[in-house]
Amino acid sequence: MVEVNTTQEWARHWQHAELPDLDLLRARYVRHTFPRHSHEGYVFATVTSGVEDVGLPGGTVHAGPGTVLMINPEVPHTARAGVPEGWAYATLYPSSQVINDIAAELMNTRGTVGFAETGVTDPRAARLITEVHRAAEEGNALAADSVLRLLVAQLIDRHGSAMPARVSHVAGARDAARARALLEERMERPPTLEALAAELGTSPFALLRAFKKQYGMPPHTWLTDARVRRARRLLDTGTAPAEAAVAVGFTDQPHLNRHFTRIVGVPPGAYRRERARTYKTGRDPSP
Repeated sequence: MVEVNTTQEWARHWQHAELPDLDLLRARYVRHTFPRHSHEGYVFATVTSGVEDVGLPGGTVHAGPGTVLMINPEVPHTARAGVPEGWAYATLYPSSQVINDIAAELMNTRGTVGFAETGVTDPRAARLITEVHRAAEEGNALAADSVLRLLVAQLIDRHGSAMPARVSHVAGARDAARARALLEERMERPPTLEALAAELGTSPFALLRAFKKQYGMPPHTWLTDARVRRARRLLDTGTAPAEAAVAVGFTDQPHLNRHFTRIVGVPPGAYRRERARTYKTGRDPSP
């Protein structure tokens, strides 16, 4: 296990070599808090002890033991302990492609599947999440993949539905999308809000308001999240944390360490070591 922050906290974020479209996190946090961020894929988690408070656009979900959390792609959220003793949980991060391929087969439809409820009481789904972890940790990719598909099928059947494509035609939404694209292009040296607004032909406050409405967070918060995402992809390919920090626009490695640990839940060095060990051995690297 990777020790994080205090002796009471631990976390492991990893992949099985034969399941490249699935990340796994098992952790116990007490003082750690996740800032507002989002994920490119889905989040399925079950709390095994304590209480996790998940902050969402519609309010806070208080997730206790047995609660199953379902968070759709690109939904901004925060997380922190809901009780003094913190919380422990098992989390799955399947890619959007995996979930939507399963949904297309089950629902005979194309598009993106979504979950209207974030926290539900579903003991069988909670058990399946832990079984995916157990199978992957034992090096049994067939079982992990099979149980994951049973889990997704159940969640879609009980809680999922096809989501209509989101199309925004208003000027503010277009400006927000263009601003996001420019920030992605200039991640190493991003413009100021004033310069960005001037380039788009709008005002700084109007752009700030439109961006937050469209993406659930202001541009600087979104940029930090995007930098961490890109850093993860670099670490996946073996890039050293110090090099990844500079490549994504952080001042130095300590800045990457701080933001990466807060958002991902483990330090970048530990994240990279797990990736390297998994793909070297081809199975669970635990001793």
